[in-house]
Amino acid sequence: MPAWRRAQPERISIMSDVQQKIDQIVKGSPVVLFMKGTAQFPMCGFSGRAIQILKACGVDAPTTVNVLEDEGIRQGIKEYANWPTIPQLYVNGEFIGGSDIMMEMYQNGELQSLLKA
Repeated sequence: MPAWRRAQPERISIMSDVQQKIDQIVKGSPVVLFMKGTAQFPMCGFSGRAIQILKACGVDAPTTVNVLEDEGIRQGIKEYANWPTIPQLYVNGEFIGGSDIMMEMYQNGELQSLLKA
């Protein structure tokens, strides 16, 4: 069997491990934000805006995951929700969207209702 055939299942199992890790994070807290940087020091404008929106909704300490610290999670989160950009917000295990969707939902009151439920 060629070496590339043997290596491929290992790659699949690694991705599956990343997906399992992401799934545990998403389901482990009521509000999870995958972002670039931290809540205290966002590393991109969209992540900073997402944190500000959550604070405006009264979520002072969301669970955050800095995707810049783990390339597997950085790529894996895009596959997990089939969403190409970061940040990504999850509420009660459900994918909500990125900062643009968060802003739209905040402006029409949907996000506040969702986060209070």
